[in-house]
Amino acid sequence: MKRTNILWITALLLGWFFDFLFWKQPLGLNFAIYVLLCLAGGLLVLRRNELRPAWKSLLLLIPILLFAFISFLRQEPLSLFLSLVLTLALMSLLAVSFLGGRWPFYSLTDYVVQSFRLAGSLLARPILFLVETRQAGVPPAEGAVPRSRAGWKRFWAILRGILIALPVLAIFAALLASADLVFAQRLNDFTRLFRLENLPQYLFRAFYILIAAYALAGAILHAASKSQDEQLWSGKPLVPQFLGFTEAAVVLGAVVALFAAFVVIQFQYFFGASANIGVQGYTYSEYARRGFGELIAVAFCSLLLFLGLSAIVKRQNPAQRWGFSGLGIGMVLLVGVILVSAFQRMLLYEAAYGFSRLRMYTHIFMIWLGVLLAVAVLLELLRRERLFALAALLATLGFALSLALVNVDASIVRQNVARASQGQGLDVPYLASLSPDSVPALAAAYEFKVLPGLTRDAVGAVLVCRLHTLSQSTDGNWRSFTLSAWWADQAITRLQGRLQLYHVTQDQDVVKILTPGNVYYECP
Repeated sequence: MKRTNILWITALLLGWFFDFLFWKQPLGLNFAIYVLLCLAGGLLVLRRNELRPAWKSLLLLIPILLFAFISFLRQEPLSLFLSLVLTLALMSLLAVSFLGGRWPFYSLTDYVVQSFRLAGSLLARPILFLVETRQAGVPPAEGAVPRSRAGWKRFWAILRGILIALPVLAIFAALLASADLVFAQRLNDFTRLFRLENLPQYLFRAFYILIAAYALAGAILHAASKSQDEQLWSGKPLVPQFLGFTEAAVVLGAVVALFAAFVVIQFQYFFGASANIGVQGYTYSEYARRGFGELIAVAFCSLLLFLGLSAIVKRQNPAQRWGFSGLGIGMVLLVGVILVSAFQRMLLYEAAYGFSRLRMYTHIFMIWLGVLLAVAVLLELLRRERLFALAALLATLGFALSLALVNVDASIVRQNVARASQGQGLDVPYLASLSPDSVPALAAAYEFKVLPGLTRDAVGAVLVCRLHTLSQSTDGNWRSFTLSAWWADQAITRLQGRLQLYHVTQDQDVVKILTPGNVYYECP
């Protein structure tokens, strides 16, 4: 890299921005802004050094920016967590494939190898780069001032200027503070920054600023020198194919037979009618609770089994290849039926107990797991097993994006309120514990004219709990601003006058809401 000064200046600025945006601030707009700054800074440094990205690498900017701004739109925990993790993972993928752009063709082994290479660059490359630049230094021409001496001369000149400016600034600041009380207060706040009791905090913040700058410099240097990725993993398996086709056919055949027997039983009494469950002596909740998790585990383990066998089984002729693929297709079709069964069990459980985050997560996860399993078999048929890593990446992105688009907390509110309007109970403390994503849906339900009176009172109690929480919280900084919280605030403010009919009491740490219908609810 030719222009080294811009690298270190950019890295230090990004480290300082990390402290400025995140110190004592929850996640919100700050994360999206910081991602934009990191992308802009890294691209600027690389462009100034005449390094241009491959066009396929630029495609990664679309999902990076999309997931970066999800933290600005959603506050539901899993959506927020996945948006952060996937943003960082995609930025890492951009760094390791910046010049080569062959990330769509990475195998699982390539992902592992590239991850270790990037981790090594974050730890060691800035130091190695400093050593290389020192060793590559050119002696100054005759009569020229050595760069080190010129640097020290400039440093002392700046220091003398600061010492001269300090008393001048002190005099003018004192006069201006006497002239304006607001300016005096701001000046007093500024001088507090230099008190000795704040020194440990400043040292800690300076330390992690340098750590962040060091890591960012390592990522930029990796993109500049180690991201050509001309040679991917050769395709040779890490473990040689040692298992014969006959043994694999027996294993897959036995699994297919077992799954087929299970599916026959499912069609016999489960898919026929839900009343058939009672014939076997099970209630809805017992039937759904006992089997749901196990069925998801079966589907996931089936994917691992197929991938593992595909990697180690010897297929020496077309008949063996088609036989193995045929057994895989049969297993996937049966697993699809098993996933439908699991989906039905979850619907039964939700009919009895209502919707929750975990149940919503699992609904969406089942769909993407089924898609990934089908794609794995299709790639086996096409002899393109290497692309499974890309399929897994896209399925993960699809799952995370689906959570954000569905708006999990708002969906829970809509489903549970609809269920309560049909005579079922409404778990007020649980709904009140959801993120601000749920508040606009609660407000819409409260304003729904045909909602039964008791259900409306319960929804109003949830909103009063949220309003009480907002009144106890402090105003947020612009760095932690989220559209989710702003929409929630607008929705609940619109109904604040109508919610005055509710009476709030607090006994120690327990907050109780008395509805107009004389029903008490506890806030979480």
